[in-house]
Amino acid sequence: MSARKILIIGAAGRDFHNFNTVYRDNPSYVVVAFTAAQIPDIAGRKYPKELAGKLYPDGIPIYAQEDLEGLIKTLGVDECVFSYSDINYNYVMGLSAKVNAAGADFKLLGTKDTMIKSTKPVVAVCAVRTGCGKSQTSRKVAETLMGLGLKVIAVRHPMPYGDLNAQKVQRFAEIADLQKHGCTIEEMEEYEPHIARGNVIYAGVDYEAILRAAENDPKGCDVILWDGGNNDFPFYKPDLTIAVTDPHRAGHELSYYPGEVCLRIADAVVINKIDSADFDKIQQVRENIAKVNPGATVVDAASSLSVGDPSVIRGKRVLVVEDGPTLTHGEMKIGAGIVAAKRFGAAEIVDPRQYAVGKLKETYSIYPNIGTLLPAMGYGEQQMKDLAATIANTPCDSVIIATPIDLNRVITIDKPSTRVEYNLFEIGKPDVSDILAEFAKGVR
Repeated sequence: MSARKILIIGAAGRDFHNFNTVYRDNPSYVVVAFTAAQIPDIAGRKYPKELAGKLYPDGIPIYAQEDLEGLIKTLGVDECVFSYSDINYNYVMGLSAKVNAAGADFKLLGTKDTMIKSTKPVVAVCAVRTGCGKSQTSRKVAETLMGLGLKVIAVRHPMPYGDLNAQKVQRFAEIADLQKHGCTIEEMEEYEPHIARGNVIYAGVDYEAILRAAENDPKGCDVILWDGGNNDFPFYKPDLTIAVTDPHRAGHELSYYPGEVCLRIADAVVINKIDSADFDKIQQVRENIAKVNPGATVVDAASSLSVGDPSVIRGKRVLVVEDGPTLTHGEMKIGAGIVAAKRFGAAEIVDPRQYAVGKLKETYSIYPNIGTLLPAMGYGEQQMKDLAATIANTPCDSVIIATPIDLNRVITIDKPSTRVEYNLFEIGKPDVSDILAEFAKGVR
């Protein structure tokens, strides 16, 4: 039988992992192309031959997803494999209709064929949507495990937006490594908090090679912490899975792909932000957890707010800058910056949309429901320049920086600013520490 022609529908992350684990070096298939969505400037590249393996001496082209139906026909595609995350079910099935109508099969790969087994115990932190508070939870897990005397090596869900060969395996142990690897703002937001807390974090493209490097890290490794991205399920087979939910978007835990997968496989589920969510929405999330995963341990938690300098907010006309992906495909309308602006008495939250330039203007066009927030889009040098220019253009008194890193370190902000951060604060028992203490008994 001839090899089936595969097209992988992706966004520079799960798509490459699915290829590496299922299709690379597999003569039963030939991957004719990737398509790219969600992230700017991904299309037009190639998945390089050095990473693609011996069956692909010319590498594999990456096209824009807008060309999908035409590609199916011109490339003779037999099967399209959907491989990116935080997508509502209507969109996923609408895309499957387009694929089927163009003549190809539509496929979703599951956990069995794509999870890699580690030689070390693995704790995975994932979420049902982008912006649930996954990063806070990962930090809490790392701190708790380190407090129990365990050496933790974190591995972050991929964000390979640069030179894919150079990004095959990346290790971050000190702040200087962020510059060494030419990290984008989004990457720095995820890596820097781990580095600041004293643990090593890995990322890249080839997640089996990354795992083996992490297991043998020079600093030692007792536990692998999988720090998930978007609402994707883990690339590694977990020994303990923690999923984070968000009652501000109650119901999304059962209506977004693959967030429901994360909910169903979780050993523990965190209901975050209960300090700011409506009671009936919290109950809806609680009921949905019980419906699909009644055996999971449920942890109630709040996102504890810390503000560097409240005087920068009080009585001022403020511009609120939030994490980019949380506002775009995460569809969040309220984050730490908005909460801080209201709590500390801002006179006005200034709408930046009419002052946006370049890539940010495009972002507002693609995601028109972002609202009066500025997404910290920093996937490349031009986007960083556009972010700085948009902040400069916006007529405000001060800037609230509600991103995981201090933007002043990577762009010039010409106005007074203060940072706002969220930390996970559990309410009642059981809590994350209880769960990890039990887990740690099997590690030693």
